[in-house]
Amino acid sequence: MPSTPQPLRKLPASIWALGFVSLLMDVSSELIHSLLPVFMVTTLGISVLVVGLIEGAAEATALIVKVFSGALSDYWGKRKPLAVLGYGLGALSKPLFALATSSGWIITARLADRVGKGIRGAPRDALVADIAPPELRGAAFGLRQSLDTVGAFLGPMLAIGFMLLWQDDFRAVFWVASVPAVLCVALLVWGVREPDRPLTHKRINPISRANLARLSTAYWWVVGVGAVFTLARFSEAFLVLRAQQGGLALAWTPVVLIGMNIVYAACAYPFGKLADKMRHTALLGWGLLLLIAADSLLASSNSGWVFWLGVALWGLHMAMTQGLLAAMVADTAPADLRGTAYGFFNLLSGVALLVASGLAGWLWQFFGASFTFMAGIGFATLALGLLALQPRGSVHP
Repeated sequence: MPSTPQPLRKLPASIWALGFVSLLMDVSSELIHSLLPVFMVTTLGISVLVVGLIEGAAEATALIVKVFSGALSDYWGKRKPLAVLGYGLGALSKPLFALATSSGWIITARLADRVGKGIRGAPRDALVADIAPPELRGAAFGLRQSLDTVGAFLGPMLAIGFMLLWQDDFRAVFWVASVPAVLCVALLVWGVREPDRPLTHKRINPISRANLARLSTAYWWVVGVGAVFTLARFSEAFLVLRAQQGGLALAWTPVVLIGMNIVYAACAYPFGKLADKMRHTALLGWGLLLLIAADSLLASSNSGWVFWLGVALWGLHMAMTQGLLAAMVADTAPADLRGTAYGFFNLLSGVALLVASGLAGWLWQFFGASFTFMAGIGFATLALGLLALQPRGSVHP
């Protein structure tokens, strides 16, 4: 009896290319972001509350912009040009971090970088859904997420090496980050082929009342769950600050994201394959339980095996849930409105992330780090409750 081809071999080449595009941009971004919270606090003298607000505003900006880029990709019928624009803007923003002398520079650089992420995010996710065979959609999102996360731990590893080599010279490390960003844009331009989407009907506004009415109750339930989930999963900058609080040396703080992302990268694709075979709500529920366990450990310790186990569980919950949520959006939205669907999903998640990171910074500064992670436990518990309200007729119930 002939063996069944493995899902990895059946995935189109453009899915792999999009994964390596994400990998290169994450190497670039994490070279900077793994050091940025400590750079802001120790070099620029920015408070933890302001760090939380900057991180929340930056990530929220990216997620909110996605609603417009996603809708535009549906109206235009093209995904790739918007992805190129977004990745290009991200590459152009990198030198601003090396030039930063105040919080104003950091805000400008972060917002420019995240606007680029917002422009590319929904069209890229919709492009993955367009290219991948429906029966391998979970595997495709898992692969892209896994390669993205490989970049997310290679970046911090390089950051540690350069910080040790250059005696904690943050700015020199930030300059290096421009190189993989340029390579990422080049690979996207020449390595990804967008499938033809012939126009079969008159173009209309994707966010018109008639089109929004086509988005099902099951889709809006996914949006609601994703938003509450985001409230529980604030910026990972707080993991880095928790480690520094525990006495980890400046040059070694990126190891927190390395550890978290090694677990994330190793597990994202297997969980993506699993999502094609089992109930989505069950897998999402297990992910929320892992987040609760991670927050419990991080609330109780900032060093030692308890802290590092918390970091590993944080990475495991990300692997289990992030590609899964993207696949759930694709499963519950019409094919011609996928860009818009991802846009609205990320709009609500963006508002939630702004609230979550601001609240995390406020709790940290005025009540202590433990209260930040305890709040995450509360929101994760609320998200678990929402899983019980899943509407009937959803795909992969």
